[in-house]
Amino acid sequence: MNQKMLKLENLLRFHTVCRELHSLGQRRVLAQWRNVFASAYPVWTAQQYTRPWQTDVLLRAALSQYRLLVTKKEERPRKSQLSSTKSKKEVEVWIGMTVEELARVMEKDIDYIYEALMNTTIDIDSLEADSCLDEVWIKEVIKKAGMKLKWSKLKQDKVRANKDAVRRPQADPALLTPRSPVVTIMGHVDHGKTTLLDKLRKTQVAAMEAGGITQHIGAFLVSLPSGEKITFLDTPGHAAFSAMRARGAQVTDIIILVVAADDGVMKQTLESIQHAKDAQVPIVLAINKCDKAEADPEKVKKELLAYDVVCEDYGGDVQAVHVSALTGDNLMALAEATITLAEILELKADPTGPVEGTVIESFTDKGRGPVTTAIIQRGTLRKGSILVAGKSWAKVRSMFDENGKTINEAYPSMPVGIIGWRDLPSAGDEILEVESEPRAREVVDWRKYEQEQEKSKEDLTVLEEKRKEHQEAHRKAREKYGTLHWKERSYIKYQEKKEQRFLKPKEKAERDSNMLPIIIKGDVDGSVEAILNIMDTYDASHECELELVHFGVGDISENDVNLAEAFHGVIYGFNVNAGSALQQSAAKKGVKIKLHNVIYRLVEDLQGELSSRLPCTVEEHTVGEASVLAIFSITEGKKKIPVAGCRVQKGQLEKPKKFKLIRNGHVVWKGSLTSLKHHKDDVSVIKTGMDCGLSLDEEKIELKVGDEIVCYEEKEVLAKTSWDPGF
Repeated sequence: MNQKMLKLENLLRFHTVCRELHSLGQRRVLAQWRNVFASAYPVWTAQQYTRPWQTDVLLRAALSQYRLLVTKKEERPRKSQLSSTKSKKEVEVWIGMTVEELARVMEKDIDYIYEALMNTTIDIDSLEADSCLDEVWIKEVIKKAGMKLKWSKLKQDKVRANKDAVRRPQADPALLTPRSPVVTIMGHVDHGKTTLLDKLRKTQVAAMEAGGITQHIGAFLVSLPSGEKITFLDTPGHAAFSAMRARGAQVTDIIILVVAADDGVMKQTLESIQHAKDAQVPIVLAINKCDKAEADPEKVKKELLAYDVVCEDYGGDVQAVHVSALTGDNLMALAEATITLAEILELKADPTGPVEGTVIESFTDKGRGPVTTAIIQRGTLRKGSILVAGKSWAKVRSMFDENGKTINEAYPSMPVGIIGWRDLPSAGDEILEVESEPRAREVVDWRKYEQEQEKSKEDLTVLEEKRKEHQEAHRKAREKYGTLHWKERSYIKYQEKKEQRFLKPKEKAERDSNMLPIIIKGDVDGSVEAILNIMDTYDASHECELELVHFGVGDISENDVNLAEAFHGVIYGFNVNAGSALQQSAAKKGVKIKLHNVIYRLVEDLQGELSSRLPCTVEEHTVGEASVLAIFSITEGKKKIPVAGCRVQKGQLEKPKKFKLIRNGHVVWKGSLTSLKHHKDDVSVIKTGMDCGLSLDEEKIELKVGDEIVCYEEKEVLAKTSWDPGF
């Protein structure tokens, strides 16, 4: 607009100059006639002189008016632009805000956020409503919405006060009283740990264990004839229960390491030694099965020297007791050795104040709800106490001992079953007593909040990694297409999209067959934990994907069946029940329910199920072998057909089977026979030592004397998964 005005001004000035020049020329002409017309026409002469100057004044006035109009027109869009800037909505955002939070402050729905990020390098499929957005994507969404960005520090600075419950400070030594030792029995599977404890308790726990092996942590209070009491923890020796053994070592005062005299130091023996060292717990060595003829206790002691377990016989500080759990020999000596070590350790505890303890095991009981087995470490637990463990809390409704007998109080070092939990805590969780139910809820809410914060941080890290990956992929794609003509680029992209079309039903079925979704249900938290730890070792995803859909504690329910039906999965139950009506319902829905009470049987079943999802392998089984002795031709119509004269060296040749031609150890041809004759008769079978003539289904193959003809059949063999859980 300014340039147009300048052009107009220049034109007007040029016009004015022309008029002035014209008037100047007129004045010269008029000067010559001045003397003639001055006297007769004085008024007319004056008008001739003034007219050009009046025109110039008029033009200048018009120009000034035009300038004023142009200026006003220019001011109008500026004002509208300023007003539009002022009308931009200001959105207050913060670092780490979620998709849902951004949509809320923008007063938009979540789909709007997804649409705004559609053509960016971010992975839209991985975004959830609670996914945290990076600073770059927050800016991108605000920019596309035409809004104004304002960073807020309130979200970062707002920190919730820590409401967690913690252990009390150490008690005054004067208030401490002697307590019973907590002793964990550890060792390799089938070395007699539970049988040894049975003799001390005079019960038959081992007989009740499925498969004769311990699969739970058992907590028992044993009273000795001398009046001393010892709390025993019996841990599983099976390789699958490593986490249980580690947990037992962390809550114990003394570890009794059981080693079979006829078997020696084994894998779980070494693991138990390592757990004892990590927890800094002293060891008492129990060399079991000394009643056997092949027992060699000295060999066991020598083997343990290599692992820094030095017995007193060899100048160390580890007591070694030769026992026989089966006959009960020397068990009192083992108990006395344990009591002696406990006296040296001077074990004491504070029986007053709020309770502190540890969850040893947890499970769900149909009539009683969530139940935990715990060891009390400080204070005295009574009915009505308010407890917190992990992200669960309880008002103690009832307590019972290892025999199921109801008790009113539980003192330090005492194992106790606790009923009254709102949710099932995890094995290994710390138990703390709080003053009231509102305080318990506050602690649980804080712990859940902390967990959410940790998850948010992890999500941010994953999102950032994904963003970097997509940026790198975008950069590579630009480099790939950068040098191409737009037509070539469009064609390549079209081909790539074509390849990413929807899977056909057959392809989808093949893909689904290479995935095994499973649901795990166990009787106690520790059992489920052990199974999940086994699943963590799965390393054959290239063969078949193993997908954990759901896991939990308790009997199999209708919800589990519905979930398995939706995912086409299999339900595995360990030491749990599934009612007959539920099993019938599952059978109608095509859902497999597999129940086991021995963990390695469950693992074997899982391996078999994985193997069944793998494609079968084809194996060749040789039926017979023949050697080519001569080559000749026969005429059929106008064709000459080569025929091999052979003698069967091994097995037999069967015409319906498949054949292959081997020359110098290499397979030259595979196919079938068009004819098989003995002398002039067509036959279907030629046995060992017989001569025959045969022709191949491919005429172009040149037969030579010395070639081998092998008759074979193909059999489909079930593939076996390469996953080895290690036991």
